[in-house]
Amino acid sequence: MITGAGRGIGRAIAVAYAQAGAAVVCSARKEGELGVTLALIEKAGGRASIFTADVVEHAQMLALFDHAVATYGGIDIVLANAGTAGEGRKLQKSDPAQWRETIEVNLVGAYNTVHAAIPHLRARGAGKIIVTGSGSRHRAMPGLSAYASSKSALWMMAQVLAVELEEFNISVNELIPGPVKTAMTRFGEQSFPPQEWIKEPEDVVPLAMFLATQPDRGPTAQSYSLMRRA
Repeated sequence: MITGAGRGIGRAIAVAYAQAGAAVVCSARKEGELGVTLALIEKAGGRASIFTADVVEHAQMLALFDHAVATYGGIDIVLANAGTAGEGRKLQKSDPAQWRETIEVNLVGAYNTVHAAIPHLRARGAGKIIVTGSGSRHRAMPGLSAYASSKSALWMMAQVLAVELEEFNISVNELIPGPVKTAMTRFGEQSFPPQEWIKEPEDVVPLAMFLATQPDRGPTAQSYSLMRRA
């Protein structure tokens, strides 16, 4: 099950997982974007289902996983990928409502996703949770207070969750894509060191595939990054 699967990184990973043989439940807020993802998967001969939901609404996440289980019989892998970059203003000039919204989407949304997923993963006896993180969680940049704070808290939540779920064979790891050209990207290449790798969404797929194919007793509480800087 992948949130934020309507475009960008989420869409690229959804298509790749389906091509590898997984039945993928794709979720996002916009049905039209999900329809494009579904068409790409079906054109490649994969299996997928779409479900429109907002990660900020816990009840909608519960309904999403009920749909996934009813459609495919269970859940094995969860990619909590839905996110927002926020408004990109310095804190003093930020809009309080938009600042809070960034926290709610990136952090509370991920909480709602994994909270709804855990009972279904436990029922399978194993599983994998992957959260989409950011290098901004340990690097201060002006205009990113909400985004960086949300991603920093997300990483700590993932580590705590990994410890809590270890006895159930459920791993929790972080995938940091680094800068990727998506609709959410706010900064051009000049904002990054010259050695940085400015990626297309498809460039994130190999690492996402690696995390999805690790053994049940494989790595957990780990962060994997595609960045080319400290």
